[in-house]
Amino acid sequence: MNDNEIIALYWSRDERAISETDIKYGRFCRSIAVNILTVREDAEECVNDTYHKAWTVIPPQRPEQFRAWLGRVVRNISLNLWNRNHAQKRNQGMETLMSELEECVPSPVSVDNEIDDIELGHLISKWLRSIPDEERMFFIIRYWNGVPLKEIAEKYGIGADKLAQKMLRLRKSLRSALEKEGISL
Repeated sequence: MNDNEIIALYWSRDERAISETDIKYGRFCRSIAVNILTVREDAEECVNDTYHKAWTVIPPQRPEQFRAWLGRVVRNISLNLWNRNHAQKRNQGMETLMSELEECVPSPVSVDNEIDDIELGHLISKWLRSIPDEERMFFIIRYWNGVPLKEIAEKYGIGADKLAQKMLRLRKSLRSALEKEGISL
């Protein structure tokens, strides 16, 4: 079933919309949630919450890129759960990703956080558009979807060490680009 047909099911309030979404995008959503949380039960809860969110916001919303929209929703729900778990010292699933990026993304402590976050988002997007497609793909898979380096390396037939070096260079490139724009790290 294509995305427009699935969205039409949501609009007609047909409960098959959930099962069709799961058939087409369940594995994708679960992989994002598991990569962030590492606990399958928590990931499954986030995927179910994603389907509930889809049910409650479609309609009135009509996502143009349904897969990307679902990915963003499950990622945000998973990060919120990770933050709650992390605050309670129960889950360390995102520690590695955060430690890798901490040298090239400024601290979240700021009076003007919301405005700074929007500007930072624009600058990171600009930087991503400036790098080769393959590097952009690796960066997004690693830091947006939270896929482990070893898994990326295996999937794309790259040595894990070579990929780790590539990611290090990308983080340094991002840091340099942000510093050139006046973002203090």
